[in-house]
Amino acid sequence: MKNQGKTLLQREGTKAVLASLISIVIGLAVGSILVLVVGLCSESISLAGIWDGIRLIFAGLFSSKVDGQIVWGFNPVNFGNMLFRATPLILTGLSVAVAFKTGLFNIGAPGQYLMGTMATLAIALGIPSAALPGPVIWLLAFLGGALAGALWGCIPGMVKAFLNINEVLACIMTNWIAANLVTWFFDATKVFQNTVENTKSDNIYKTIYGRTMVDGAWTYVEGNGVQTAKLGLDKIFPGSQVNAGILVAVVIGIGVYILMTKTTLGYQLKACGANRHAAHYAGINDKRNIVLSMAIAGALSGAGAALYWLAGNTEFAWQTYQSLPAAGFNGIPVALLAANHPIGVIFTGCFMSMLSIVGLQLTNLTAYNEYITDVIISVIVYLSAFSLLIKMLLSARKKDKPAATAPDSPREDEPAEQASAEKGGEQA
Repeated sequence: MKNQGKTLLQREGTKAVLASLISIVIGLAVGSILVLVVGLCSESISLAGIWDGIRLIFAGLFSSKVDGQIVWGFNPVNFGNMLFRATPLILTGLSVAVAFKTGLFNIGAPGQYLMGTMATLAIALGIPSAALPGPVIWLLAFLGGALAGALWGCIPGMVKAFLNINEVLACIMTNWIAANLVTWFFDATKVFQNTVENTKSDNIYKTIYGRTMVDGAWTYVEGNGVQTAKLGLDKIFPGSQVNAGILVAVVIGIGVYILMTKTTLGYQLKACGANRHAAHYAGINDKRNIVLSMAIAGALSGAGAALYWLAGNTEFAWQTYQSLPAAGFNGIPVALLAANHPIGVIFTGCFMSMLSIVGLQLTNLTAYNEYITDVIISVIVYLSAFSLLIKMLLSARKKDKPAATAPDSPREDEPAEQASAEKGGEQA
Protein backbone atom coordinates (compact mmCIF):
# COMPACT_ATOMS: atom_id res chain seq x y z
CA MET A 1 0.00 0.00 0.00
CA LYS A 2 1.37 3.42 -0.99
CA ASN A 3 0.24 5.01 2.30
CA GLN A 4 1.57 2.20 4.49
CA GLY A 5 3.87 3.45 7.23
CA LYS A 6 3.06 7.12 6.57
CA THR A 7 1.60 9.52 9.09
CA LEU A 8 -1.71 11.24 8.39
CA LEU A 9 -0.02 14.42 7.12
CA GLN A 10 2.24 12.42 4.81
CA ARG A 11 -0.56 10.65 2.95
CA GLU A 12 -1.41 11.70 -0.58
CA GLY A 13 -5.10 12.11 0.21
CA THR A 14 -4.33 14.46 3.09
CA LYS A 15 -2.03 16.54 0.91
CA ALA A 16 -4.74 16.79 -1.76
CA VAL A 17 -7.26 18.02 0.82
CA LEU A 18 -4.78 20.53 2.24
CA ALA A 19 -3.94 21.78 -1.26
CA SER A 20 -7.65 22.38 -1.93
CA LEU A 21 -8.14 24.13 1.42
CA ILE A 22 -5.13 26.36 0.76
CA SER A 23 -6.59 27.25 -2.64
CA ILE A 24 -9.92 28.14 -1.02
CA VAL A 25 -8.35 30.26 1.72
CA ILE A 26 -6.17 32.17 -0.77
CA GLY A 27 -9.17 32.73 -3.04
CA LEU A 28 -11.28 34.11 -0.19
CA ALA A 29 -8.37 36.29 0.94
CA VAL A 30 -7.99 37.73 -2.57
CA GLY A 31 -11.72 38.43 -2.64
CA SER A 32 -11.47 40.24 0.69
CA ILE A 33 -8.58 42.35 -0.59
CA LEU A 34 -10.61 43.20 -3.68
CA VAL A 35 -13.56 44.24 -1.51
CA LEU A 36 -11.20 46.44 0.52
CA VAL A 37 -9.61 48.09 -2.54
CA VAL A 38 -12.96 48.73 -4.26
CA GLY A 39 -14.38 50.14 -1.03
CA LEU A 40 -11.46 52.47 -0.44
CA CYS A 41 -11.65 53.73 -4.03
CA SER A 42 -15.40 54.36 -3.87
CA GLU A 43 -16.83 57.40 -2.13
CA SER A 44 -20.23 55.72 -1.73
CA ILE A 45 -18.90 52.83 0.38
CA SER A 46 -18.13 53.50 4.03
CA LEU A 47 -15.74 51.61 6.29
CA ALA A 48 -18.75 49.83 7.77
CA GLY A 49 -19.79 48.81 4.25
CA ILE A 50 -16.30 47.47 3.56
CA TRP A 51 -16.43 45.42 6.74
CA ASP A 52 -19.86 44.06 5.79
CA GLY A 53 -18.52 43.08 2.36
CA ILE A 54 -15.57 41.20 3.86
CA ARG A 55 -17.81 39.38 6.30
CA LEU A 56 -20.16 38.41 3.48
CA ILE A 57 -17.25 36.89 1.57
CA PHE A 58 -16.63 34.44 4.40
CA ALA A 59 -20.13 34.03 5.87
CA GLY A 60 -22.62 35.30 3.30
CA LEU A 61 -24.63 32.09 3.62
CA PHE A 62 -25.61 33.13 7.16
CA SER A 63 -26.67 36.66 6.25
CA SER A 64 -30.06 38.27 5.75
CA LYS A 65 -31.58 41.74 5.81
CA VAL A 66 -34.07 42.83 8.46
CA ASP A 67 -35.36 46.42 8.58
CA GLY A 68 -32.56 47.57 6.31
CA GLN A 69 -29.84 46.05 8.50
CA ILE A 70 -27.67 42.99 7.88
CA VAL A 71 -28.26 40.32 10.50
CA TRP A 72 -26.35 37.08 10.97
CA GLY A 73 -27.65 33.63 11.68
CA PHE A 74 -29.14 30.56 10.01
CA ASN A 75 -30.90 31.58 6.81
CA PRO A 76 -33.04 28.67 5.53
CA VAL A 77 -33.61 30.31 2.13
CA ASN A 78 -29.89 30.71 1.48
CA PHE A 79 -29.10 27.17 2.61
CA GLY A 80 -31.94 25.62 0.61
CA ASN A 81 -31.07 27.52 -2.55
CA MET A 82 -27.43 26.57 -2.10
CA LEU A 83 -28.35 22.87 -2.05
CA PHE A 84 -30.63 23.33 -5.06
CA ARG A 85 -27.92 25.04 -7.11
CA ALA A 86 -25.34 22.50 -6.00
CA THR A 87 -27.27 19.59 -7.55
CA PRO A 88 -26.27 20.14 -11.22
CA LEU A 89 -22.77 21.25 -10.18
CA ILE A 90 -22.17 17.98 -8.32
CA LEU A 91 -23.22 15.91 -11.31
CA THR A 92 -21.28 17.90 -13.92
CA GLY A 93 -18.32 17.81 -11.53
CA LEU A 94 -18.64 14.02 -11.35
CA SER A 95 -18.81 13.97 -15.14
CA VAL A 96 -15.50 15.78 -15.46
CA ALA A 97 -13.91 13.77 -12.62
CA VAL A 98 -14.79 10.39 -14.14
CA ALA A 99 -13.25 11.42 -17.46
CA PHE A 100 -10.15 12.75 -15.69
CA LYS A 101 -9.73 9.44 -13.88
CA THR A 102 -9.63 7.66 -17.22
CA GLY A 103 -7.17 10.09 -18.77
CA LEU A 104 -9.70 12.20 -20.68
CA PHE A 105 -10.66 15.87 -20.42
CA ASN A 106 -14.43 16.14 -20.75
CA ILE A 107 -14.93 19.73 -21.76
CA GLY A 108 -18.10 18.57 -23.50
CA ALA A 109 -20.21 18.66 -20.33
CA PRO A 110 -22.15 21.77 -21.52
CA GLY A 111 -23.28 20.00 -24.70
CA GLN A 112 -24.18 16.84 -22.80
CA TYR A 113 -26.07 19.02 -20.31
CA LEU A 114 -28.03 20.63 -23.16
CA MET A 115 -28.92 17.31 -24.75
CA GLY A 116 -30.09 16.05 -21.37
CA THR A 117 -32.18 19.20 -21.03
CA MET A 118 -33.84 18.68 -24.41
CA ALA A 119 -34.67 15.02 -23.78
CA THR A 120 -35.89 15.66 -20.25
CA LEU A 121 -38.25 18.49 -21.17
CA ALA A 122 -39.50 16.74 -24.30
CA ILE A 123 -40.46 13.64 -22.31
CA ALA A 124 -41.83 15.48 -19.28
CA LEU A 125 -43.96 17.84 -21.40
CA GLY A 126 -44.68 15.48 -24.30
CA ILE A 127 -46.38 12.61 -22.47
CA PRO A 128 -50.06 13.42 -21.79
CA SER A 129 -50.83 13.88 -18.10
CA ALA A 130 -53.68 11.38 -18.24
CA ALA A 131 -51.54 8.66 -19.82
CA LEU A 132 -49.21 8.01 -16.88
CA PRO A 133 -48.91 9.10 -13.24
CA GLY A 134 -46.71 12.12 -12.61
CA PRO A 135 -43.93 10.19 -10.77
CA VAL A 136 -43.66 7.71 -13.66
CA ILE A 137 -43.31 10.55 -16.18
CA TRP A 138 -40.69 12.11 -13.90
CA LEU A 139 -38.67 8.87 -13.84
CA LEU A 140 -38.89 8.47 -17.62
CA ALA A 141 -37.79 12.08 -18.12
CA PHE A 142 -34.86 11.66 -15.73
CA LEU A 143 -33.68 8.46 -17.40
CA GLY A 144 -34.21 10.01 -20.84
CA GLY A 145 -32.05 12.99 -19.92
CA ALA A 146 -29.26 10.75 -18.64
CA LEU A 147 -29.44 8.56 -21.76
CA ALA A 148 -29.33 11.56 -24.09
CA GLY A 149 -26.24 12.86 -22.30
CA ALA A 150 -24.63 9.43 -22.52
CA LEU A 151 -25.24 9.15 -26.27
CA TRP A 152 -23.84 12.64 -26.84
CA GLY A 153 -20.80 11.82 -24.71
CA CYS A 154 -20.14 8.73 -26.83
CA ILE A 155 -19.37 10.86 -29.89
CA PRO A 156 -16.06 12.38 -28.68
CA GLY A 157 -15.32 9.05 -27.00
CA MET A 158 -15.56 7.16 -30.29
CA VAL A 159 -13.59 9.83 -32.12
CA LYS A 160 -10.83 9.49 -29.52
CA ALA A 161 -10.89 5.69 -29.39
CA PHE A 162 -11.04 4.86 -33.10
CA LEU A 163 -9.52 7.91 -34.81
CA ASN A 164 -7.19 9.08 -32.02
CA ILE A 165 -8.48 12.66 -32.38
CA ASN A 166 -8.11 14.77 -29.27
CA GLU A 167 -11.30 14.62 -27.21
CA VAL A 168 -11.09 18.33 -26.35
CA LEU A 169 -11.50 19.33 -29.99
CA ALA A 170 -14.34 16.86 -30.47
CA CYS A 171 -16.07 18.07 -27.29
CA ILE A 172 -15.89 21.72 -28.34
CA MET A 173 -17.53 20.90 -31.66
CA THR A 174 -20.25 18.76 -30.10
CA ASN A 175 -20.97 21.54 -27.59
CA TRP A 176 -21.95 24.01 -30.31
CA ILE A 177 -23.73 21.39 -32.37
CA ALA A 178 -25.82 20.60 -29.28
CA ALA A 179 -26.56 24.30 -28.69
CA ASN A 180 -27.88 24.78 -32.24
CA LEU A 181 -29.69 21.44 -32.25
CA VAL A 182 -31.54 22.22 -29.02
CA THR A 183 -32.48 25.67 -30.27
CA TRP A 184 -33.76 24.25 -33.55
CA PHE A 185 -35.77 21.56 -31.76
CA PHE A 186 -37.68 23.92 -29.49
CA ASP A 187 -38.02 26.60 -32.15
CA ALA A 188 -39.29 24.17 -34.81
CA THR A 189 -41.75 22.27 -32.64
CA LYS A 190 -43.23 25.38 -30.96
CA VAL A 191 -45.49 23.14 -28.85
CA PHE A 192 -43.27 23.34 -25.76
CA GLN A 193 -42.95 27.13 -25.80
CA ASN A 194 -44.79 28.93 -23.05
CA THR A 195 -47.91 30.49 -24.56
CA VAL A 196 -49.93 30.59 -21.34
CA GLU A 197 -47.84 33.41 -19.89
CA ASN A 198 -47.53 35.89 -22.76
CA THR A 199 -44.42 37.54 -21.34
CA LYS A 200 -42.50 34.25 -21.38
CA SER A 201 -42.93 33.09 -24.96
CA ASP A 202 -39.16 32.59 -25.28
CA ASN A 203 -39.23 30.03 -22.46
CA ILE A 204 -40.28 26.42 -22.32
CA TYR A 205 -43.07 25.39 -19.97
CA LYS A 206 -42.14 24.32 -16.48
CA THR A 207 -42.57 20.60 -15.97
CA ILE A 208 -45.49 21.22 -13.58
CA TYR A 209 -47.56 22.03 -16.69
CA GLY A 210 -49.18 18.93 -18.19
CA ARG A 211 -50.16 18.18 -21.79
CA THR A 212 -53.87 17.56 -22.02
CA MET A 213 -56.70 17.73 -24.56
CA VAL A 214 -59.08 20.67 -24.23
CA ASP A 215 -61.85 21.23 -26.82
CA GLY A 216 -60.15 18.95 -29.31
CA ALA A 217 -56.76 20.66 -29.06
CA TRP A 218 -53.64 19.92 -27.06
CA THR A 219 -52.85 22.51 -24.43
CA TYR A 220 -50.84 22.80 -21.23
CA VAL A 221 -52.39 23.27 -17.80
CA GLU A 222 -50.67 23.50 -14.45
CA GLY A 223 -50.75 20.65 -11.97
CA ASN A 224 -49.65 17.39 -13.60
CA GLY A 225 -47.33 16.42 -10.73
CA VAL A 226 -44.15 16.06 -12.80
CA GLN A 227 -41.71 17.63 -10.38
CA THR A 228 -39.06 16.41 -7.96
CA ALA A 229 -40.44 15.50 -4.56
CA LYS A 230 -39.47 17.64 -1.56
CA LEU A 231 -39.27 14.79 0.98
CA GLY A 232 -39.65 17.27 3.82
CA LEU A 233 -36.70 19.45 2.82
CA ASP A 234 -39.08 22.34 2.18
CA LYS A 235 -39.99 22.18 5.88
CA ILE A 236 -36.34 22.39 6.93
CA PHE A 237 -35.56 25.17 4.42
CA PRO A 238 -38.87 27.04 3.97
CA GLY A 239 -39.09 29.55 1.15
CA SER A 240 -36.22 28.01 -0.84
CA GLN A 241 -36.10 26.02 -4.08
CA VAL A 242 -34.61 22.91 -2.46
CA ASN A 243 -35.94 19.47 -3.31
CA ALA A 244 -34.84 15.84 -3.14
CA GLY A 245 -32.63 16.28 -6.21
CA ILE A 246 -29.69 16.99 -3.90
CA LEU A 247 -30.22 13.60 -2.26
CA VAL A 248 -30.23 11.92 -5.67
CA ALA A 249 -26.97 13.71 -6.53
CA VAL A 250 -25.33 12.55 -3.29
CA VAL A 251 -26.41 8.95 -3.91
CA ILE A 252 -25.04 9.11 -7.46
CA GLY A 253 -21.76 10.52 -6.13
CA ILE A 254 -21.42 7.62 -3.71
CA GLY A 255 -22.28 5.21 -6.51
CA VAL A 256 -19.57 6.68 -8.74
CA TYR A 257 -17.06 6.31 -5.89
CA ILE A 258 -17.96 2.63 -5.49
CA LEU A 259 -17.79 2.11 -9.25
CA MET A 260 -14.34 3.66 -9.60
CA THR A 261 -12.71 2.16 -6.51
CA LYS A 262 -14.46 -1.14 -5.76
CA THR A 263 -15.29 -2.70 -9.13
CA THR A 264 -13.40 -4.36 -11.95
CA LEU A 265 -14.84 -1.89 -14.44
CA GLY A 266 -13.52 1.03 -12.41
CA TYR A 267 -10.07 -0.56 -12.29
CA GLN A 268 -10.09 -1.05 -16.06
CA LEU A 269 -11.17 2.55 -16.66
CA LYS A 270 -8.37 3.89 -14.45
CA ALA A 271 -5.87 1.51 -16.03
CA CYS A 272 -6.70 2.92 -19.46
CA GLY A 273 -6.25 6.40 -18.05
CA ALA A 274 -2.86 5.56 -16.55
CA ASN A 275 -1.48 3.97 -19.73
CA ARG A 276 -3.77 3.05 -22.56
CA HIS A 277 -1.19 0.89 -24.36
CA ALA A 278 -0.15 -0.98 -21.23
CA ALA A 279 -3.81 -1.66 -20.45
CA HIS A 280 -4.31 -3.02 -23.97
CA TYR A 281 -1.24 -5.24 -23.57
CA ALA A 282 -2.71 -6.56 -20.31
CA GLY A 283 -5.85 -7.66 -22.13
CA ILE A 284 -8.13 -4.68 -21.36
CA ASN A 285 -10.27 -3.42 -24.22
CA ASP A 286 -9.01 0.15 -24.23
CA LYS A 287 -11.24 1.41 -27.05
CA ARG A 288 -14.39 0.12 -25.39
CA ASN A 289 -13.41 1.65 -22.07
CA ILE A 290 -12.64 5.06 -23.58
CA VAL A 291 -16.09 5.18 -25.19
CA LEU A 292 -17.70 3.85 -22.00
CA SER A 293 -15.92 6.45 -19.88
CA MET A 294 -17.26 9.31 -22.00
CA ALA A 295 -20.72 7.71 -22.01
CA ILE A 296 -20.73 7.61 -18.20
CA ALA A 297 -19.50 11.20 -18.10
CA GLY A 298 -22.23 12.28 -20.51
CA ALA A 299 -24.90 10.42 -18.53
CA LEU A 300 -23.87 12.27 -15.38
CA SER A 301 -24.09 15.66 -17.11
CA GLY A 302 -27.47 14.75 -18.59
CA ALA A 303 -28.70 13.62 -15.18
CA GLY A 304 -27.60 16.97 -13.72
CA ALA A 305 -29.71 18.79 -16.31
CA ALA A 306 -32.67 16.50 -15.66
CA LEU A 307 -32.63 17.12 -11.91
CA TYR A 308 -32.40 20.87 -12.42
CA TRP A 309 -35.23 21.24 -14.93
CA LEU A 310 -37.50 18.66 -13.26
CA ALA A 311 -37.57 20.78 -10.11
CA GLY A 312 -40.82 22.30 -11.35
CA ASN A 313 -39.75 25.86 -10.55
CA THR A 314 -37.22 26.46 -13.34
CA GLU A 315 -37.79 27.76 -16.87
CA PHE A 316 -35.57 26.90 -19.81
CA ALA A 317 -34.94 29.66 -22.38
CA TRP A 318 -34.85 27.92 -25.76
CA GLN A 319 -32.59 30.50 -27.48
CA THR A 320 -29.43 28.71 -26.35
CA TYR A 321 -27.34 28.90 -29.52
CA GLN A 322 -25.77 32.19 -28.37
CA SER A 323 -24.15 30.71 -25.27
CA LEU A 324 -23.45 27.45 -23.48
CA PRO A 325 -24.79 26.61 -20.00
CA ALA A 326 -22.48 27.67 -17.18
CA ALA A 327 -23.39 24.56 -15.21
CA GLY A 328 -21.42 22.45 -17.68
CA PHE A 329 -18.24 24.51 -17.51
CA ASN A 330 -18.48 24.98 -13.74
CA GLY A 331 -18.12 21.23 -13.34
CA ILE A 332 -14.44 21.64 -14.28
CA PRO A 333 -13.43 23.72 -11.21
CA VAL A 334 -15.64 21.53 -9.02
CA ALA A 335 -13.69 18.45 -10.14
CA LEU A 336 -10.30 20.19 -9.93
CA LEU A 337 -10.92 21.46 -6.42
CA ALA A 338 -11.95 17.96 -5.31
CA ALA A 339 -8.83 16.41 -6.90
CA ASN A 340 -11.28 14.33 -9.02
CA HIS A 341 -12.47 12.40 -5.95
CA PRO A 342 -16.19 11.55 -6.29
CA ILE A 343 -16.97 12.14 -2.61
CA GLY A 344 -14.96 15.36 -2.63
CA VAL A 345 -16.99 16.57 -5.60
CA ILE A 346 -20.12 16.57 -3.40
CA PHE A 347 -18.51 19.06 -1.01
CA THR A 348 -16.83 21.23 -3.63
CA GLY A 349 -20.09 21.40 -5.58
CA CYS A 350 -21.79 22.76 -2.46
CA PHE A 351 -18.91 25.19 -1.92
CA MET A 352 -19.12 26.59 -5.45
CA SER A 353 -22.87 26.90 -5.06
CA MET A 354 -22.31 28.72 -1.79
CA LEU A 355 -20.11 31.27 -3.58
CA SER A 356 -22.95 32.00 -6.01
CA ILE A 357 -25.24 32.71 -3.03
CA VAL A 358 -22.54 34.92 -1.53
CA GLY A 359 -22.45 36.89 -4.79
CA LEU A 360 -26.20 37.45 -4.64
CA GLN A 361 -25.96 38.59 -1.03
CA LEU A 362 -23.20 41.05 -1.92
CA THR A 363 -25.46 42.52 -4.59
CA ASN A 364 -28.60 42.58 -2.46
CA LEU A 365 -27.15 43.71 0.87
CA THR A 366 -24.23 46.00 -0.04
CA ALA A 367 -23.03 48.40 -2.71
CA TYR A 368 -20.83 45.68 -4.20
CA ASN A 369 -21.84 43.35 -7.03
CA GLU A 370 -21.69 39.60 -7.45
CA TYR A 371 -18.80 39.68 -9.92
CA ILE A 372 -16.39 39.76 -7.00
CA THR A 373 -17.24 36.12 -6.39
CA ASP A 374 -16.29 35.37 -10.00
CA VAL A 375 -12.81 36.63 -9.18
CA ILE A 376 -12.72 34.39 -6.10
CA ILE A 377 -13.76 31.38 -8.15
CA SER A 378 -11.17 32.24 -10.80
CA VAL A 379 -8.37 32.39 -8.24
CA ILE A 380 -9.47 29.11 -6.65
CA VAL A 381 -9.64 27.41 -10.05
CA TYR A 382 -6.22 28.77 -11.01
CA LEU A 383 -4.67 27.46 -7.79
CA SER A 384 -6.49 24.16 -8.10
CA ALA A 385 -4.78 23.64 -11.44
CA PHE A 386 -1.50 23.94 -9.55
CA SER A 387 -2.57 21.55 -6.80
CA LEU A 388 0.37 19.27 -7.63
CA LEU A 389 2.77 22.16 -6.99
CA ILE A 390 1.07 22.92 -3.67
CA LYS A 391 1.36 19.25 -2.65
CA MET A 392 5.05 19.34 -3.56
CA LEU A 393 5.53 22.40 -1.36
CA LEU A 394 3.79 20.59 1.48
CA SER A 395 6.24 17.70 1.03
CA ALA A 396 9.31 19.95 0.73
CA ARG A 397 9.82 20.31 4.46
CA LYS A 398 10.11 16.57 4.92
CA LYS A 399 12.44 16.20 1.95
CA ASP A 400 14.71 19.01 3.13
CA LYS A 401 15.44 17.28 6.43
CA PRO A 402 18.85 15.50 6.39
CA ALA A 403 18.61 11.77 6.66
CA ALA A 404 19.82 10.35 9.96
CA THR A 405 23.15 8.58 9.68
CA ALA A 406 22.85 4.84 10.21
CA PRO A 407 24.93 3.59 13.17
CA ASP A 408 26.78 1.08 11.04
CA SER A 409 27.33 3.28 7.98
CA PRO A 410 30.89 4.54 7.29
CA ARG A 411 31.69 8.23 7.64
CA GLU A 412 32.61 10.15 4.54
CA ASP A 413 36.22 10.58 5.71
CA GLU A 414 36.59 6.92 6.71
CA PRO A 415 37.52 4.26 4.15
CA ALA A 416 34.89 1.60 3.69
CA GLU A 417 37.44 -1.18 4.21
CA GLN A 418 38.50 0.29 7.59
CA ALA A 419 34.94 0.55 8.76
CA SER A 420 34.30 -3.04 7.69
CA ALA A 421 37.43 -4.27 9.50
CA GLU A 422 36.48 -2.44 12.68
CA LYS A 423 33.02 -3.88 12.55
CA GLY A 424 34.43 -7.37 12.06
CA GLY A 425 36.76 -6.90 15.00
CA GLU A 426 33.91 -5.86 17.25
CA GLN A 427 31.91 -8.90 16.23
CA ALA A 428 34.91 -11.13 17.00
